[in-house]
Amino acid sequence: MSVREEFDEWAASGKDRGMEDRHWHTAKHVLARMPVEDGDAVLDLGTGSGYVLRALRERGIGRGYGLDGAPEMANNARGYTDDGAVGFLVGDFDELPFADDALDHVFSMEAFYYASDPVHTLEEVRRVLRPGGTFYCAVNYFAESETTHAWQENISVDMTLWSREAYRAAFREAGLYVAEQDAIPDRETEIPDASEFPTDGYETREAMIDRYRTWGTLLTVGVAP
Repeated sequence: MSVREEFDEWAASGKDRGMEDRHWHTAKHVLARMPVEDGDAVLDLGTGSGYVLRALRERGIGRGYGLDGAPEMANNARGYTDDGAVGFLVGDFDELPFADDALDHVFSMEAFYYASDPVHTLEEVRRVLRPGGTFYCAVNYFAESETTHAWQENISVDMTLWSREAYRAAFREAGLYVAEQDAIPDRETEIPDASEFPTDGYETREAMIDRYRTWGTLLTVGVAP
């Protein structure tokens, strides 16, 4: 199954809103770090329900573009967003539909690892960013967060499993300076007492703590020279 088919099904079943609820636990902390200014143009890669752009518009960005590979995701996002300064596109991460130096910032939450050619996607991000522009890339699925590795078994789309160092190396290879890398914990997901395990897909309480509190979301920030 293609990325488009997989996530069209998710959109049709309402999973886009579920992802928004779960991802907001850490996405809001990532967004708080973004140096957006009034009038900035921002691209959200793998926009899903479009919640990131709605939040950034509240901070004063001038124009938001949400790109998703699934038409139904983009269609749902349009329906959730009543704002003429935000637009949603269907497209491929490997060929971003923007001119060189067109954007101030690019953001991606829990989507980058679905890119078919992630190194080239980083090159495309570098191309569309203006000098000094930033790429805030946030992922839960990465090598050090071992409890997330089983996710690949539950989805038909191939996912890229990189380590923290692999992310830094790929950013540098694509021409982006690595300004920051951090693990942002999810402190809102409730973790039951040890007596209630195994539960919710976790054999032990320690494994669930590792997933949410220790590793949480990996944020890598790249800056265009």
